[in-house]
Amino acid sequence: VLVVAFVVFLALNPLALNADEAKRVTLGDEKEPTVELWLASSLTRVFPNTKPGSTKLELLAARNGTVSFQACMRNERVWSLLVNGAIEGSESLGSQVRLVGLVPMPHFTHNTPPEDLDGLDAIPGLVPDPLLPATEFRIGPRESRSYWITLKIPADAEPGKRELRFKFILGDHKHEFELPLTLDISPFVIQPRRDFHVIHWWRGEATWDYYKTGMFEDPRWWEITRGQLKNTLAHGSDVVYVPMFFDRREVFKRPCQLLVVEEPEPGKYKFDWTEVKRFTDMCKEIGFPKFEWSHLWIYWGVEHPIRIYKKDGDNYVMLWPEDEPAFSETYLNFLRQFLPSFHEFLLEENLLADSYFHLSDEPGEGQHVINYKAARKVLHELAPWMKVMDALSNIEYGRQGLTDIPVPLVDSAQAYIDAGISHWVYYCCLPNGKWLNRFLDTPLPKIRMSGWLFYHLKAEGFLHWGYNYWHMMASENIGDPYKDSSNGDWPWIPYGDPFVVYPGKDGETLDSIRWEVFAESLQDYAILQTMGIKPDDPMFAELKSYAEFPRSENWINDAIAKILKAPAQSNSVEQE
Repeated sequence: VLVVAFVVFLALNPLALNADEAKRVTLGDEKEPTVELWLASSLTRVFPNTKPGSTKLELLAARNGTVSFQACMRNERVWSLLVNGAIEGSESLGSQVRLVGLVPMPHFTHNTPPEDLDGLDAIPGLVPDPLLPATEFRIGPRESRSYWITLKIPADAEPGKRELRFKFILGDHKHEFELPLTLDISPFVIQPRRDFHVIHWWRGEATWDYYKTGMFEDPRWWEITRGQLKNTLAHGSDVVYVPMFFDRREVFKRPCQLLVVEEPEPGKYKFDWTEVKRFTDMCKEIGFPKFEWSHLWIYWGVEHPIRIYKKDGDNYVMLWPEDEPAFSETYLNFLRQFLPSFHEFLLEENLLADSYFHLSDEPGEGQHVINYKAARKVLHELAPWMKVMDALSNIEYGRQGLTDIPVPLVDSAQAYIDAGISHWVYYCCLPNGKWLNRFLDTPLPKIRMSGWLFYHLKAEGFLHWGYNYWHMMASENIGDPYKDSSNGDWPWIPYGDPFVVYPGKDGETLDSIRWEVFAESLQDYAILQTMGIKPDDPMFAELKSYAEFPRSENWINDAIAKILKAPAQSNSVEQE
């Protein structure tokens, strides 16, 4: 009788369990537990075949920061199950509960050892990545899923431990079960990151092609774009890309080119900066402190000018052929008229000191170096005020001072480190293997180490090409990021490389797990900087390079705890 009464009690009442094992529950008239509930950190992917974990979770958070965790469930029933969930006890904190969605990943990233892959027993298959703005859903039979819970800790929050609860509401009869967790708020207050800038290239044409909006004349496009840019800033990207020109080599019917260029007579140009100003004004309003401008020569060799369009009726046509030589009189004539107008605009808008300029993306060796030198000579003569940065890995660009800010791939950065040349870093499709990156199968602790590596290895910034590249590669055909995150180009484009956000309904920007964890890594950078820890501190002894570093969640937790629980090191709102 007592056993039966206890089972009925479990079915009808919320229950908090302190054991380390997953909580096994029964619903209604079921005789055996058929649903298991547990908690997980933000550094564990919950695949559909993931086995239940522990209910024990203690979160450590700094003030003026965020911390995330997951509330997980596994349905062992033969029927699907209606599920809902909510966080309780977080009323004085900013909290958000999102369902972790699944996307297909047919293949692993190539040339990568097993220890640098996640989902070894789940891929090919469905991978958790998009964070969906929903809490109610149906979980299938013999399936595991999770919620992603984000807590925002105010700068003036009371330090100390708080008991929170995650409530699961299961089935049509809404059986409620709770899992408790502890949030330990440190007295430490994170200060804004300084002197390390982050760029993610944003694609305006992806927005109007995916959502079927108009171009710059459409208020809805501007509204969606504002949301996307606010999202990039909130995740630590403090430099905004301004698409003054359209920097793809493919010829688009609807290129995202803010600058209106007119050619009233052959070789004579007029420039209308109205849309550029509208865009930069919006970015200032959002809070961006830095601006990045379009390249002037097309990528991969500095062999041709950037594609620049003018309107011809309702059509966009290029000012010169695709194969126009890089230093033709046609293009030099254009630059002689454009660069003074550009300079005047930057001065009028007080943007020059906070701008980054590009010459050409990813030049290589040999003739590419010669071409780059020639282009830099042109800019020295026509725009001596323009300092340039480019993604390039050959150390010669740094040694010869051909660019003001070299941005090598992470697997080429050591040459710049050894030579003592200031630099940013980037990754793009490559490198794979043991090197730092953030593909769909990159273990989350590895992604979380990004900020630690940037800090210790003294990079001065980070650049990535793929914020919302939703088109099929090298095409104006829009893709479906929920179906193919390689944009139709695996294995050359690893799954997850082209974008870190997903398009939501009505233009909403949806985060990914990778995007959230990367933002956590930038928060770690800010913690290290706020604390005043030296980049060469002994705590970084295991961080040897962008390929040799700890990949353990325990290492990250121990390092953060050492900082946030050090009483002599803690700061406060009042002190700041």
